[in-house]
Amino acid sequence: MKRFTFSRFALRVLVGASISLWMSGFALAGWFPQNSGTTNYLSSVHFPVDATTGYAVGYSGTILKTTNGGANWLSQFSDTTQWLSSVHFPVDALTGYVVSITILKTTNGGAVWDTLTSSTTWLTSVHFPLDALTGYAVGIGGTIRKTTNGGATWVRQTSGTTNALYSVHFPVDALTGYSVGYLGIILKTTNGGAAWVLQTSGTTDELRSVHFPVDALTGYSVGGSPSSSTILKTTNGGAVWDTLTSSTTWLTSVHFPVDALTGYVVGGGGTILKTTNGGGTWVPQVSGTTVYLFSVHFPVDGLTGYAVGNYGTILKTTDGGVGVEETAGVRDQGLGIRVTAKPNPFTSFATLPGHEAERFSLYDVSGRMVGTYRGDRIGEGLAPGVYFLRSSDNKDKPLRIVKVR
Repeated sequence: MKRFTFSRFALRVLVGASISLWMSGFALAGWFPQNSGTTNYLSSVHFPVDATTGYAVGYSGTILKTTNGGANWLSQFSDTTQWLSSVHFPVDALTGYVVSITILKTTNGGAVWDTLTSSTTWLTSVHFPLDALTGYAVGIGGTIRKTTNGGATWVRQTSGTTNALYSVHFPVDALTGYSVGYLGIILKTTNGGAAWVLQTSGTTDELRSVHFPVDALTGYSVGGSPSSSTILKTTNGGAVWDTLTSSTTWLTSVHFPVDALTGYVVGGGGTILKTTNGGGTWVPQVSGTTVYLFSVHFPVDGLTGYAVGNYGTILKTTDGGVGVEETAGVRDQGLGIRVTAKPNPFTSFATLPGHEAERFSLYDVSGRMVGTYRGDRIGEGLAPGVYFLRSSDNKDKPLRIVKVR
């Protein structure tokens, strides 16, 4: 866990929520919210080459871009009011594609988005494996389209299904790829889509996302239904898909940044799960929100990543989502004991068992002190969000607490 020590507070706040912090004892950690400037649902996020320049798309033609790691997100003109489903920049931050009923393309970092084609079929996912020329898009009704000329023309391929397809991924080249969708369908091609072969998933849940981190053999798919969730894994190119775990939370997106060991999943109710052992165990992380998260992406490593979702939600982490300890942080005065907040996250207020009558300082993510609270009513009356609890002597690392709706 990272420890931050600075001599004093210095806070600079720019309009649009560009925040730079030098905080006495702590800085942003774990997952923290960014100001998207919109309340529209965001369905997809992608950072092409680094953790600085990225794009997010969503409802009512929303396209957002950041060039400073999300400190500012600026709206771009899409010339459509459609719900944009997926964004992908294959090789750099200049040339990228967005799909919905319309397919959009930019070659200048979103300064201009051109409409390539329109149809009556809603496309849900787009992926260009190696370059900005050859790519695939999938969607409702088993639709699969392929381009080999940078989107100038799109050729419909035969999927062999009418089930909706929600995600497509070609791990290492433009030949071998996978698509997943409604009723647990998994399709695979080894010849660039000339033929798509149905695989056995072992589930009838909707599969919303598929990702093969380093090769075409080991991959993951996630999904669910209104009352369940599924995480699948294969190590043999889909010949067998094993169910790793399931719960009651619908999962929507999976991403393994560097290898097949460390990965992240997001979903309903602000769910964020992390594995560091190839899916053997999944540890819940504190997102600080209860809204649906639809997309997660870690651009270059397993530390810095982004997740987007309902109501313009954008979350960022720079420490792999670990953050400040949630159950141990503030030292008991003079005893060297760690104080625990229960429950954490909480909806009304949290308590500090054994310290109910003592008072503690509480700070928001900008470093502003929002008040002092008794240990039996921590956070009462505050808006939902991420806060940091400090003992009165300010000598120890803070305790992060999260209030949810």
